[in-house]
Parts: sequence; structure tokens; C-alpha cells
Amino acid sequence: EVQLVESGGGLVQPGGSLTLSCAASGFSFSGWAMGWVRQAPGKELEWVSGISHSRASTWYADFVRGRFTISADNAKNTLYLQLTKLKIEDTAMYYCAKAIRYGRGGSRLEDFGDRGQGTQVTVSS
Repeated sequence: EVQLVESGGGLVQPGGSLTLSCAASGFSFSGWAMGWVRQAPGKELEWVSGISHSRASTWYADFVRGRFTISADNAKNTLYLQLTKLKIEDTAMYYCAKAIRYGRGGSRLEDFGDRGQGTQVTVSS
């Protein structure tokens, strides 16, 4: 059974930083593209970032490029998202997500299926 458990969210002031983590289990982590998606209240789910199954490629939505950094530690079966220069509009529930197809994808919302329960990021002064 695929399990994705996010942590690291919280309340932060504009301009601040957070690091989100996602502990993965129940599948061969190193063979799957992974990513982060988010959903703000009253808004649709949106893709934030992805990393390829090889971990050689990363992708970012325009609204986070240059501020967020995705990474993965295959030895620890853990996915990370470093959030810097946070803006009020970054407030959302952030979900770790696993690609639908083995060894493929990561650059679009449609590439992802299983998600964790999420971790809340609130940016407020």
C-alpha cells in the first residue's frame, strides 16, 4: 500500500522559509517521479513542482520558480520541498504526490495520482 506522509508545514511570515518533507513507503521510491501539489481554500488543486524518476530533472510552476526547490533522498525514501521568499498567496495545503506511471512524468498535474494527507502552509503577517 502506498503511503505518503507529509510534514514541515506551519505558520510563517511573508518572506520566510519552510522545508516540507514527505516520507514514502509501500513502493519502490527510486523508480517513480514524485512531486508536490497544493490547494488553497476555494481553489482548484494545482501542480507546484516535480522531480523525475532518475532525480536528474526537476520542474517548477512559474509562480514558484526561483523560490522553491524540490529534492529527493532515495536512501531515505523521502521527498523534500524547500520554500523560500514565501508570499501570502502561497498559503495552501501542500500534498506530496506519486506519479501514475513508473519511470515517467513529473512535470504536470496529470502525471500524478496517489497523494498524502497534506501539510498546511500559512503565510501571514
